[in-house]
Order: sequence, then C-alpha cells, then structure tokens
Amino acid sequence: MQNYSNLFSLHGRTAIVTGGTGILGKHFCHALASFGAQVAIVDRDVAVCETVAREVTAATGSAALGLACDVGDPQAVEAMVARVVAEYGACEILVNNAASKSDDLEAFFANSENYSLETWREVMRVNLDGVFLVAKTVGKAMIAAGRGGSIIQTSSIYGIMGADQRIYEGSEYLGVRISNPVVYSASKAGVVGLTLHLATAWAQHGIRVNTLVPGGVRSGQNDRFVANYSARVPLGRMGTPEELVGAVVYLASGASSYVTGQCLAVDGGLSAW
Repeated sequence: MQNYSNLFSLHGRTAIVTGGTGILGKHFCHALASFGAQVAIVDRDVAVCETVAREVTAATGSAALGLACDVGDPQAVEAMVARVVAEYGACEILVNNAASKSDDLEAFFANSENYSLETWREVMRVNLDGVFLVAKTVGKAMIAAGRGGSIIQTSSIYGIMGADQRIYEGSEYLGVRISNPVVYSASKAGVVGLTLHLATAWAQHGIRVNTLVPGGVRSGQNDRFVANYSARVPLGRMGTPEELVGAVVYLASGASSYVTGQCLAVDGGLSAW
C-alpha cells in the first residue's frame, strides 16, 4: 500500500512564485518551501525579494532565490526563467500570482462607464499579459526539460462571478472609496480562460494547469467593507492568506496528479450562493 503522506512532498522540485512578496505570495513561498521545494521569489523590488528569500530559507531550510522581474516585459521574463533554470536545473512548479492595482487607486476604482483606457491597459499589462508571458516562458522550459510540471494561476471570485455592488456601500481601501473595477473582473476572467486553454494544450507534455480562485482577504479595507462582505459569505467572514496555502500545495504536488483545467475556489462558500 502506498504511503499517502508522501503525496504532498515537493522535495527535489523547483517553484517560481510571481508576486512572491505580496499579501498572498509570501505565504505561498513559505508553504512550498515547507514541503521541500526550492523557491524562486519573484517580484518588482529585488531587495524585498532577497529579504523574503532569506526568511524562507531560515524558516524552512529550503533554498530560496530572490529575483526582480517586470512580468509585463518579455525580455525580463525570459531572463528571470533562464536564471532559475541555470540556478536549479529546471522548474517544475509555477505559481503565476503577480497582479497590479495601478499606482492611481482612484483611477483603478473608477466606475465602468468612466474607466480610463490608460488604466485598463496598465492593469492588463500585469494581470493578463504578464500571466500569459510567464506561463508561456515557464511552460516552454517545462516542455524542453521533459519532466512535466504544475502551473497554478491566481484568479479571483470576480473572475468567475459578478460582484454584489451592495458590498461596496460605504466601503474604502486605504482611505479610497472602492468598488470592484471592470478591469479586475475582465483580467481575472481572462486568467481562467488562459488556464483552460493551456491545460488542454500542454496535457500531452505532462503539464497540469489549474486556477486558484481566492475569495476576499483582508488587506486594508475599512470595517464597513469587512462587515458587508462577511455578511455575503456563507462562512460569515473574510479569509486569511494562511487558508489559501493548502490549495496551492495540493495543486503543486502529486496529490493532484489527475487534476488539470480546474478552478479551485477558496472563498468561504461565496460562489456557492
């Protein structure tokens, strides 16, 4: 009989995590390393990436590498993946997690009928173009290595369902009136479609591609938003980053070896209403 506890082991595997120093990404890096993976922590600020890499190694004993990369720049993505392959020999796991809210929060949260094409393109450059470029480049490396792999792409509940606008009455994020921006929903829905395409295109190479669909995680919203959102969720609260790491480890590991092209919602039941 197989020892099923080994299904979740990531020893001997290398993972790339984009958005690796963010609200969710940092937890994903620690979790993958805790299960034995070598982790490349990729984000915009190299100093922060290197700091997180040192923290991951100190906490888990697994090797970690901090790398800066603009995921919307094809040449930067090529250089990042080449560096990881040169350092660790291959990449078997990708957590394609980078996303942008734009530096102008008021423009980002503007209503749909007044949404700026400039802001739309700025966000899409990271949230969809960047996800495509990283998946494309890592997938090519996985195919060349011939070992298969697992790609996990971060979408959102708003990539699979519409927003209840009542949640946003009196709601703020870092002091700015918020909504669910049209570009966010469109970009996150695009991630789901990209996942479905790649899952079927790359299955022949032993590469599994799935979508992680997080529900709301508290990260600067005011108490009114937290109350409004929590009232809409069957479990009655917002999630925490720690509650998402189990899904990432599952999708990265052999425990999900027959799972591809799926959306795994970790949302407290919000999408079940």
